[in-house]
Amino acid sequence: MAAYLQWRRFVFFDRETVKEPSGPDGSGAKPFALPPGIAVCDSGRGSLVFGDILSGAGRCQIWFLPRSLQFSSFQAYKLRVTHLYQLKQHSILVSVGEDEEGINPLVKVWNLEKRDGGNPLCTRIFPAIPGNKPTVVSCLTVHENLNFMAIGFADGSVVLTKGDITRDRHSKTQILHEGSYPVTGLAFRQSGKTTHLFVVTTENIQSYMLSVKDYPHLELDTHGCGLRCSSLSDPSQDLQFIVAGNECVYLYQPDERGPCFAFEGQKLIVHWYRGYLIIVSKDRKTSPKSEFSGNEAQNSDKQVLNIYDLCNKFIAYSSIFDDIVDVLAEWGSLYVLTRDGKIHALQEKDTQTKLEARKSMLFRKNLFEMAINLAKSHHLDSDGLSEIFRQYGDHLYNKGNHDGAIQQYIRTIGKLEPSYVIRKFLDAQRIHNLTAYLQTLHLQSLANADHTTLLLNCYTKLKDSSKLEEFIKTSESEVRFDVETAIKVLRQAGYYSHAVYLAEKHEHHEWYLKIQLEDIKNYQEALHYIGKLPFEQAESNMKRYGKILMHHVPNETTELLKILCTDYRPSGDSEGSGVLEGKKANSEEFIPVFANNSRELKAFLEHMTEVQADSPQGVYDTLLELRLQNWAHEQDEQIKEKLHSEALTLLKSGRFKTVFDKALVLCQMHSFKDGVLYLYEQGKLFQQIMHYHMQNEQYKKVIEVCELYGDQEACLWEQALGYFARKEENCKEYIAAVLKHIENKNLMPPLLVVQTLAHNSTATLSVIKDYLVNKLQKQSRQIEQDEQRIQKYREETTRIRLEIEELKASPKIFQKTKCSICTSALELPSVHFLCGHSFHQHCFESYSESDSECPTCMPENRKVMDMIRAQEQKRDLHDQFQHQLKCSNDGFSVVADYFGRGVFNKLTLITDLPSGKTATTIEAGLQRELLIHTKRST
Repeated sequence: MAAYLQWRRFVFFDRETVKEPSGPDGSGAKPFALPPGIAVCDSGRGSLVFGDILSGAGRCQIWFLPRSLQFSSFQAYKLRVTHLYQLKQHSILVSVGEDEEGINPLVKVWNLEKRDGGNPLCTRIFPAIPGNKPTVVSCLTVHENLNFMAIGFADGSVVLTKGDITRDRHSKTQILHEGSYPVTGLAFRQSGKTTHLFVVTTENIQSYMLSVKDYPHLELDTHGCGLRCSSLSDPSQDLQFIVAGNECVYLYQPDERGPCFAFEGQKLIVHWYRGYLIIVSKDRKTSPKSEFSGNEAQNSDKQVLNIYDLCNKFIAYSSIFDDIVDVLAEWGSLYVLTRDGKIHALQEKDTQTKLEARKSMLFRKNLFEMAINLAKSHHLDSDGLSEIFRQYGDHLYNKGNHDGAIQQYIRTIGKLEPSYVIRKFLDAQRIHNLTAYLQTLHLQSLANADHTTLLLNCYTKLKDSSKLEEFIKTSESEVRFDVETAIKVLRQAGYYSHAVYLAEKHEHHEWYLKIQLEDIKNYQEALHYIGKLPFEQAESNMKRYGKILMHHVPNETTELLKILCTDYRPSGDSEGSGVLEGKKANSEEFIPVFANNSRELKAFLEHMTEVQADSPQGVYDTLLELRLQNWAHEQDEQIKEKLHSEALTLLKSGRFKTVFDKALVLCQMHSFKDGVLYLYEQGKLFQQIMHYHMQNEQYKKVIEVCELYGDQEACLWEQALGYFARKEENCKEYIAAVLKHIENKNLMPPLLVVQTLAHNSTATLSVIKDYLVNKLQKQSRQIEQDEQRIQKYREETTRIRLEIEELKASPKIFQKTKCSICTSALELPSVHFLCGHSFHQHCFESYSESDSECPTCMPENRKVMDMIRAQEQKRDLHDQFQHQLKCSNDGFSVVADYFGRGVFNKLTLITDLPSGKTATTIEAGLQRELLIHTKRST
């Protein structure tokens, strides 16, 4: 009793009396009345079902009351209806009743969806009798799958019908249970493929397993209950069988007894509705047996209807009624039928209203656990639950129970803003609570970078390395925090090993290398790590950290760079090493890494030029500069010679054609003589070669350069002469050699030679005596030859002029007797030319290309004409004339040549006949003769 009195009472149901539908005039406010003589009732499939006793009309009816409150009925029996069972999932109604006094009751199965003469179709009728002795039916139940039906009798027997209960041919009926005590309740329980039947009498409770042959049974308890005082719960209570005794209410599983509740008072009716236990009871204590025998003495008593929430242990509703017939559930409400014919509706309040009413009371009394249980049982949404948890947490926090408060705040994660909780626990004394909250926040993947920072700081403040390791090393499959933030915090707090672990695990390569190099100073491990990275990341990190690594581990760094720039494959990639082609970086980009490591740089560059001939030009340039530096600073002669050879070999490799100037500057900077001369020679800078020897006063080399390259660049001899002329020392031998070559090649006018040598105080006349004598003799001979040629040209010109005059003044006699083409005797018609050639007309037409030209003289004439045209085209070539005049050593010869070509004469050349002239024009003929004679003379 004490436990019962501690249950709190609520009003979660609204009570009202069902009234008749409103009429057309708006009337109808009086209560709805049931037909008189109602004996049994049930509900389901949208209707309340009633069965009455023989009425005054001599008929026993089954009534249906839909939600519209419009009765319908049909005659089921002639005498009375004693039991009804309406299936919830099928339109099947099973009834038990009597047609005549003293005759065994009949069981009828009705199909409400089919009609027979306007009434539901009765699909089966059979007598309700166990064996051969008649007895009274006490209770009835039907399995929702229509394969089982059980009927309990007052003599303690239970008849089980197995198979299709709607048909006789497909079912089998047998006595399942026999006893000495009346059967007061039956219930089927279906769990998976297992079916149980609970049988309760006034003295015991038994469970039968119907899914096993021979139906084994188990006695669950040695006390029972009265009629209508048992029911089956829903899955929220694990389909337990409820038996209500006068002292307690017991719950049973098929194989054992479950919990019990001390609800005192004589129980009259028990039902289960939507997680609630409904009990109708009275205060007077009466044995169940007397109740079974009849309730006549109790009909005028007040009865109490209690609705219990067994999960949350409170009374959802309690009210007093007069003579309750039964309590039915339909249309989402409870309907209480009383003996006076009224129907009272109990409408459950909506969840929010119930929760608000209860929370306000519970919160005032700080009964938060009960409020939480209530909310859960009514499936309150997560937002509502979170608000309860928050208020509960605030309550515990204000009381100083920080451990309990943080547990409630943890339950609000995902709904309550984390900063609300964090601000409350920032005090150093509450860091443990804050850590627990932040841990859960991360486990639910709801933490941001600030939360991660705060949690890690909590770990470091607590110096809890085990928790720290557990945090960062768990969640292998899913990361529940911001990794980069965690690395930063751990690094700042000095937990380098933990930071490195995170960076490596989550492939934050930059952070891993930064910590290894800047904090731990583990250069070897950092270099090894880079060697395991993919190509692009290995390349970028070597560019970033290459100088640091080169300073501390030069040899290993150099080896890694060699691999990176030739055929790189990650060191940990053993599977794909033989399949994928290696990648290579641009070796020129890594040269700055070797800023203070010339020895390693040389090894790297030489390796690259050996294994990769097409290395970038910068590699060869740097290698050349490095070799020249080593050569210039080397003191050992043997090593210096070797370095000299290496540098020169590199120059001659042909890799510096595109960077000629750069290579030349390098050689000049390091005074690498052989390299400079080689590059001058490759660049055809012959004057620079000679000037180089002049600067070093290597007279023989100057002469050698002139002899080697003088044919390609004649001015070398002139420069050599000027060089020796400026020397104050005795250079007669070299001057004589130069003058000899100048004389042979006629490179300079004698006057210019004299002027050049006049600057040398040591050069006497005897130095150029032979040169001048030879030059004067040659000029004398040339003058004689020119005078002879002039005389010859004058005589030829006089002769030609006489011929021209003769052609103009006297007739031309053609005395040729043979054709100049076929050499046969001439025959008329024939063609004669002033040049003296004659032709057969047919020969002339066959061989001649023009009617006005002699076929024999035409080739020579054309050559002359071409020469004239060429001279005509060159008359206006002023720039060419000026250039030749400046570059020539003998300007007079250039001028004379242009005079001879007629550049300075105005010449009129007639190449086409003017209109109106014939081919026999005398001027044209004379002109041709002039050209022909001129050519012959030459």
